[in-house]
Amino acid sequence: MIRLVSQVHRDGVAVARGQDAEWNPPEADIILTDDPDLVIAVRIADCAPVLIADPRRRAVGAVHAGWRGTVQSAARAGVCAMTREFGSDPRDLVAAIGPCLGVCCGEVGEEVVEAFRQARHPGDAIERWFSIGPAARFHLHLARANRDQLVAAGLRPDNIHVAGLCTRSYPEVFHSYRAAGANAGRMAAVIRAGGN
Repeated sequence: MIRLVSQVHRDGVAVARGQDAEWNPPEADIILTDDPDLVIAVRIADCAPVLIADPRRRAVGAVHAGWRGTVQSAARAGVCAMTREFGSDPRDLVAAIGPCLGVCCGEVGEEVVEAFRQARHPGDAIERWFSIGPAARFHLHLARANRDQLVAAGLRPDNIHVAGLCTRSYPEVFHSYRAAGANAGRMAAVIRAGGN
């Protein structure tokens, strides 16, 4: 059985359990489970999919982290939720950040940088997460920001794997909202908890 959430570009958490007879997708951008009979997924088309696994507790999480979710530290919220729900130790967690909008195509306005400032992200982090592109506009390093937030949540850097592929740069392979606009399809980042 697959469980999805109604994604709203925030940091809300839903926990999926097998005994839920009916699943009405709640508004959330983070979904967790420790039920090996369930598959959880988030849909993406430029946003960063962050998949998290706890091999010790046999629990998993899927995070949808676009720039708005990254402002709200959704990846970190996913780690905190796994600790709260399953007793996960962040040092045990393994994470993968899938294809997303790369810094090459991640042009954003000043208001996006300001949103990160308003959310009180450290100045040195904001400097790492944004660079100035060829048109003298800001470009967001979306995968880097999410990786840094996972490290800040306690994951070991060598347990974080980044695909490093830009969704807009490979339209023949990936769906991209930046490339296709409202007609863009969606991809799914899928994970399942291990069984006994």
